[in-house]
Amino acid sequence: MRDIVSRKFDRSLSLSPKPPARASSGRYVSRLTSGTLAVIMAGGRGERLKELTAHRCKPATPFGGKFRIIDFVLSNCVNSGIRQISVLTQYKAQSLIQHVQRGWGYLRGEFGEFVEVVPAQQQTGEHWYLGTADAVYQNLDLILSHRPKHVLVLAGDHIYKMDYGPMIAYHVEKGADITVGVVEVPCAEARRAFGVMTTTEWNRITRFAEKPDEPDSMPGKPGVALASMGIYVFNTRLLEKLLLEDAMDPESAHDFGRNIVPKAIEAMQVFAYPFQDVKTRAQNYWRDVGTLDAYFEANLELVHVNPELNIYDEEWPIWTYQVQQPPAKFVLDEDTRRGMAINSVVSGGCIVSGAVVRNSLLFSNVRIDERSRIERAVLLPSVHVGKGCTVINAIIDEGCEIPDGTKIGVDPAADRARFNVTDKGVVLVTADMLRAP
Repeated sequence: MRDIVSRKFDRSLSLSPKPPARASSGRYVSRLTSGTLAVIMAGGRGERLKELTAHRCKPATPFGGKFRIIDFVLSNCVNSGIRQISVLTQYKAQSLIQHVQRGWGYLRGEFGEFVEVVPAQQQTGEHWYLGTADAVYQNLDLILSHRPKHVLVLAGDHIYKMDYGPMIAYHVEKGADITVGVVEVPCAEARRAFGVMTTTEWNRITRFAEKPDEPDSMPGKPGVALASMGIYVFNTRLLEKLLLEDAMDPESAHDFGRNIVPKAIEAMQVFAYPFQDVKTRAQNYWRDVGTLDAYFEANLELVHVNPELNIYDEEWPIWTYQVQQPPAKFVLDEDTRRGMAINSVVSGGCIVSGAVVRNSLLFSNVRIDERSRIERAVLLPSVHVGKGCTVINAIIDEGCEIPDGTKIGVDPAADRARFNVTDKGVVLVTADMLRAP
């Protein structure tokens, strides 16, 4: 157990503004990213996803027909030149651990590159992680052993593409002690969902409220709040100091948003980094897929002709692990049995046999039998839809066997009796629900 009392600090650590660094260049940024350790928080329960996370943690949830949610933040790290990555796990982590080990083990350890999965181990006592800050605190020795100059703390459960290099350069050039990635969201969405900030005109944070009931609007933008992305850049020595102080505070919830950042604002240089297009200043794509409705809509956005999230971008690929599958196949060509998909994403290994798929997203190895109709639906891997079925406005979880003649999304009362139906009418079907008497 860490002796937090006896640990000594360098009291010469400056908390005052530092002179700006030289203008960012590619080589300058690459040096910053190579000296940065990314710590990904991947232990969340994802309770708002209901039964979809009954057997997996939220970061391990499939997304986009081929990926897991965590693949986006991992790809961001690798594409940004950050090749030292620690993934902190806790809740129902086996699926996540297997995925990371199989899909992200190609980095070269002899070059100091790694993606390491760190299970919760009660490193500092008899309790599991009490909050996001406690999760990092319990693994502080591991983090310090890598001797990073900066630590990039990331949430592992959001969908976005981001180059972290400019953010780290911004942190250095601002002389910041902490930098927080931020996006603009409607106040109605921010209410009790996000950390909300108030900033000066030069982006220094003056107030940070974690999931407030009434979020403050941005100056000049009524109804729009400045929300935390769950991304933090810390100077390593300062992170160590803050975490050790927080660990000794019995009143703390040991959370970055509730405790670490609000307290730091009082005496330190804490800045917001707007996640915007560098040229147009337009808001970049970022989605919190923490609810069933948000998860459903984010997946179905990908079937649009020009979706905001471009997963076909060769300059910023999304890496993942997937079992090799044969190509998707569409069979039968009769008036009542024609295999076809319209405005849909269909992954490898799928067979659509005399059925019609519209405005839907099918993950790998999905089978749909004749005379079935799939519309505005998300079907996770290895789903089998029997003959003569109708599936509308639904999420069908991995491995579900839909019996012949089943109607889903047609009769709301019947759906609520067997399945989970959201406020917006999206039906979640899991294998456990189908097996229930």
